Amino acid sequence: MAMSRRKRAQVFRYIQYGVLIVAVVAIAFSANWGQIQRAFFNLDAASTQVPGIITTALVNTLIYTVLGFSLGLALGLVLALMKLSSVAPYRWIATVYIEFFRGIPALLVFITLGFGIPIAFELKFDIYSTVAISLGLVGSAYIAETIRAGIQAVPKGQVEAARSLGMSQMRATVSIVIPQAFRIVLPPLTNEIILLTKDSSLIYLLGLARDEYELTKFGREGLNATASLTPLLLAGLCYLIITIPLGYLSRYLERRTGKQKDRGLEVDA
Repeated sequence: MAMSRRKRAQVFRYIQYGVLIVAVVAIAFSANWGQIQRAFFNLDAASTQVPGIITTALVNTLIYTVLGFSLGLALGLVLALMKLSSVAPYRWIATVYIEFFRGIPALLVFITLGFGIPIAFELKFDIYSTVAISLGLVGSAYIAETIRAGIQAVPKGQVEAARSLGMSQMRATVSIVIPQAFRIVLPPLTNEIILLTKDSSLIYLLGLARDEYELTKFGREGLNATASLTPLLLAGLCYLIITIPLGYLSRYLERRTGKQKDRGLEVDA
């Protein structure tokens, strides 16, 4: 007697569960748990790293991210407005900038600001300026496109209504369009913060004083000092402390934005 499609799907699902269980058991019995514990969960190494990684590396990573995102958001908004401008040179400049910084690795920007500019122009930035400008330049290119899409998603009727009330185009954009656009783009902007948090790790290539260490640099130095992977594991956990709440926030904002859109459609109907 032939099985129904639903029954076959159920049997196939049970087979997958069985294969997964067998794989997990095989790994559990074949792994060298003692070596894994010494490599990743060395409590002695962790005890020497925890105070510094929290009070120095985690705090610095947050500072670097906030600096980069703040500059990137301000510059990204200007670029988005330039790309939507009726003045053709503004659109060309914004397009060239966005395509350039979206097309090159962030690492190249860090090296240019950390080594290239000081050599070429004898102009040296402190570490915070280097991080802020590097992350801001790269992040602004992506943020600009996100904001542009948000502005274009605002119904044109909103601007037309504002203009009918006597508002200028600029005032309507600043007072009506941009606030609505930011509500639309909050979820992708949250994801951009996550990306900038991870990109801030590139600063370790430029050489840092100990009180300037971010998480990746701290983990690498801890690896050399303890001959254990535990510091890198701690650094990864600290990144997760930052990125997981931001991920949940992004999904919450997406759901909230979706509900607001649904209510708007119901009102329009």
